[in-house]
Amino acid sequence: MNAANQEVLVKRIGYEAERIHSYELIARTGGELAPFTAGSHIDLHLPNGMIRSYSLVNDQCERHRYVIAVNKDGESRGGSRFVHDTIRVGDVMTISGPRNNFALHEEAEHSVLIAGGIGITPLLSMTRRLETLGRRWELFYAARTRAAAAFLEELGAFGSDHSRLHVDFDDERSGRVFDLAAIVRNAPAHTHLYCCGPVPMLEAFEAAAADRPASHVHVEYFKAGEAPVTEGGFDVRLARSNRTIAVEAGKTILDALLDAGIAANYACTEGVCGTCETRVLEGIPDHRDQFLSEEEQAANKSVMICCSGAKSRTLVLDL
Repeated sequence: MNAANQEVLVKRIGYEAERIHSYELIARTGGELAPFTAGSHIDLHLPNGMIRSYSLVNDQCERHRYVIAVNKDGESRGGSRFVHDTIRVGDVMTISGPRNNFALHEEAEHSVLIAGGIGITPLLSMTRRLETLGRRWELFYAARTRAAAAFLEELGAFGSDHSRLHVDFDDERSGRVFDLAAIVRNAPAHTHLYCCGPVPMLEAFEAAAADRPASHVHVEYFKAGEAPVTEGGFDVRLARSNRTIAVEAGKTILDALLDAGIAANYACTEGVCGTCETRVLEGIPDHRDQFLSEEEQAANKSVMICCSGAKSRTLVLDL
């Protein structure tokens, strides 16, 4: 087991909404867990060999537990379905330490949080933190139905006094649309904007916020926006281990490395979590991830090996 990983015990499983369960995890041997900040996620190492990333929803001040929420996705590739159908109270699981690719800017005068469905999970932790700090915030939460929206009771307690919570359900709109562009347009110029949800929502959000300072616009993808590169036909040279691996048709870089016995870090396999980010020493990647910014992709200093390919005949990696 990687030194950054640890074993936890599933202490409690809760019903949060239709198809959404929460899982409270505590250290197997007792004591405190590693600290985290709002927006962080952990990787769950499932007994079926899969690794899946889930946001922490609880208060970052809590050191005795991690709480995640898992949506049983009808289009699941096996991760969320396995968790719902197999994981039980008392099970011991391996998790990674917390990582934060979606950090909250605590100094902001005003924050606008936009969630779609299970995208509420990192934003719930952010809301808790903003409340603790006494910062100004608004949360816009869209879901298919009220019954499918998790954590409404907790959020209502935060938002009831100042009307900071805005909920929107597909079956209660009476012909209206969820006007994401208006939410962004109406936010004060100094606002930090956060969005987490399905890919179409995130793409619409990024388009609406295109004129905002990039440092004030924050997104987290749960799913890839496009398919990974599997055309193959190039080599990956590993600078540190002095090996050259051919990436054949039908395989990603990660597939080729794992088949060759290379111990590469990875989790989501979709280019959204950042776990497999690898430094590029030479060559031109064919970026397909949702993690790096456009500027970072253009710089070609790193690549997500789980989904990206190569535009050059050889890609030299710091491995």
